[in-house]
Amino acid sequence: MLKMTHLQKVYRTHLIETHALRDFSIHVREGEFVAVTGPSGSGKTTFLNIAGLLEEFTGGEFRLDGVDVAGLDDNARSKLRNEKIGFIFQSFNLIPDLNLFDNVDVPLRYRGFAAADRKKRIEESLSRVGLASRMKHYPSELSGGQQQRVAIARALAGSPRLLMADEPTGNLDSLMARGVMELLEEVNRQGTTIIMVTHDPELAARAQRNVHVIDGQVTDFEEAPKLRDPGAPARGAEAVAANG
Repeated sequence: MLKMTHLQKVYRTHLIETHALRDFSIHVREGEFVAVTGPSGSGKTTFLNIAGLLEEFTGGEFRLDGVDVAGLDDNARSKLRNEKIGFIFQSFNLIPDLNLFDNVDVPLRYRGFAAADRKKRIEESLSRVGLASRMKHYPSELSGGQQQRVAIARALAGSPRLLMADEPTGNLDSLMARGVMELLEEVNRQGTTIIMVTHDPELAARAQRNVHVIDGQVTDFEEAPKLRDPGAPARGAEAVAANG
């Protein structure tokens, strides 16, 4: 699904050169749920932005669902992003003046779906996150956990192959966070590949695989058994060194 090999990302000014990613290599297979961890400033957000085709890279190779990203112009990148990727952000990014139905509708309009198809997708995705009865409510009328569920519904309405989640529980209390995580696990079980950046070790442990990033490099990863009882505690296998 996603493969980066010896990826580099350098920010340059006339005075300084900053290496955000250096010799960064990762392979995420279709259907995986991968948690990306690491300290602030380690390169996690840069990785997520590049993986989500929101930012270009300086060197190396990046293939998304078999497509060589380096060879794409802006229009082709936008088309690939819109067709393949859904985004979930820590701050929800809902539009306060729009009700839930219209919030989920916005990205579908950009993609040019017909009105009937959009309505069906919106109703199905809101039902999927347990908010079908509130589609005419506004974000201010919901709890933080419910707002994040709307953000997930908005991401799922476009049927993405890959879901990118940036600290999706960062603004939630522990109870709400567990509910959102259970929803993401269900989405993953239904076949969507998920890459989640998180600082929460409890949530990271529930992913199938942990990738740890320090100073712009993958330093290690831990892979859990491919099949396990979702209600059982996550168990990591051996940590395998992955230099660069």
